[in-house]
Amino acid sequence: MKNLERVSDLNEFASIAESLRSQHVDDNSDWTDSPFAWIRSLPSRKKGAVGEQIISLWCESYGFDVAPSNNIESDRTIGNLRIEIKFSTLWANGSYMFQQLRDQNYDVVICLGLSPHDVHCWVLSKNLIMEKWKSGEIKSQHKGSEGTDTAWFRVDPSDPLEWLTPRNGRPADAIETLRQFIESK
Repeated sequence: MKNLERVSDLNEFASIAESLRSQHVDDNSDWTDSPFAWIRSLPSRKKGAVGEQIISLWCESYGFDVAPSNNIESDRTIGNLRIEIKFSTLWANGSYMFQQLRDQNYDVVICLGLSPHDVHCWVLSKNLIMEKWKSGEIKSQHKGSEGTDTAWFRVDPSDPLEWLTPRNGRPADAIETLRQFIESK
């Protein structure tokens, strides 16, 4: 009899849990056939590391010298620039969130966004990031408007922010923007 009660309890709670699933689990059907689907299942820290590796290998494929950073305040050195790399997969609301931006020792931020079947990339100077943060166009991530430690910003790839470079987010244009930053330093 106890086994029947356990089965009945299990079935009852399984039914309740199943009725709640759609409220708590993202519909990942867009990612089913994506070459990037495996990345979404990684913990945040590993996702960030994969994003850094993708950018490193991508830049190397264009002939840039890429090295680990010689300080803890940037992720890589590419050419003669200290680079911070921010990575996001597409959120359910159709945008990317680039988080944990700080006022640290880097020259340029490369923001990589992966959608199920598309890629976006923006290359931004630290000066621009700091200017947009001070003006409120980039929001503080913690403590609301009083926060000063980290910032974040949202990008809708179908309607990118006016100040993004390259505005279209195409990787071929981003690599040229990176080249211009390297040549101008």
